[in-house]
Amino acid sequence: MKSIRLGQVDYLNCLPVYYAFEQGRLDPPVELVKGPPTRLNERFLRGELEVTPLSSIEYARHPDRCLIVPGLSISSNGRVGSIFLISKVPATELDGRKVCLPDTSATSVVLLKVLFEHYYHVEATFETTAPALDLMLSQGDAGLLIGDEAIAAGLEVRRNRPELTVLDLGEAWKSLTGEPMVFALWVIRRDFAAEHPEETAALTDALHRAREIGRAEQAAVLEAARRRTGLPRNVIEEYFELIRHDFGPVYQQGLLTFFDYAYKTGLIEERVRLAVWGDRLD
Repeated sequence: MKSIRLGQVDYLNCLPVYYAFEQGRLDPPVELVKGPPTRLNERFLRGELEVTPLSSIEYARHPDRCLIVPGLSISSNGRVGSIFLISKVPATELDGRKVCLPDTSATSVVLLKVLFEHYYHVEATFETTAPALDLMLSQGDAGLLIGDEAIAAGLEVRRNRPELTVLDLGEAWKSLTGEPMVFALWVIRRDFAAEHPEETAALTDALHRAREIGRAEQAAVLEAARRRTGLPRNVIEEYFELIRHDFGPVYQQGLLTFFDYAYKTGLIEERVRLAVWGDRLD
């Protein structure tokens, strides 16, 4: 069969897993398809990718379309370092004010709305824009940023714009629930897994081996990240200490808690079970 189309979130949070693929170190052959989370979500749901990191909220909206790759996610257990609400006033003062949301994010948008309702108890108005801080703050009182744009903007604000407030959504979720936050899951199309179980098993194994290579060769991954973004090495090192790629029982429970809050907030239509490839699904 032709190469498997494997989505790759085009942010640093995926680099420790994808470094080995980019270096051509692993079989089976894959075609890497890069993009922001919302674009990969769309392509996967159109059947244009066999496997991808899918925004966790999109899994909750389409559980019949995909199976979860076991043991792998994009998560944090507290601060995440790349999902920030940057605002002119503290979050508790955003009641009745406008908050700009990025057109690149799915899970973080839902997480912010959950936090506003259940933690900060504010009712803001929302507008979706391009992920650019100056644009967002010209149109509203706060802007949500994710990924590399958030890392760079957070660094700029800490250095030069002390009048602004930076809220880390992973940290706020931990304060609300005491649990980790799962932002994305690697998923396989159900039809592909059913038709190609051997290829699915091989790719799942390759993803796990890639993660281990990334961990073992951290210095090389850090240098690749520095060249790609121009961010200071110490900033990248701190970020890679915060981001997690595990999906054990504690992270699974954190994800189910997130789904429960999203359901109570009216952002998904029903509570969701986790269907993991290789588990019995009856």
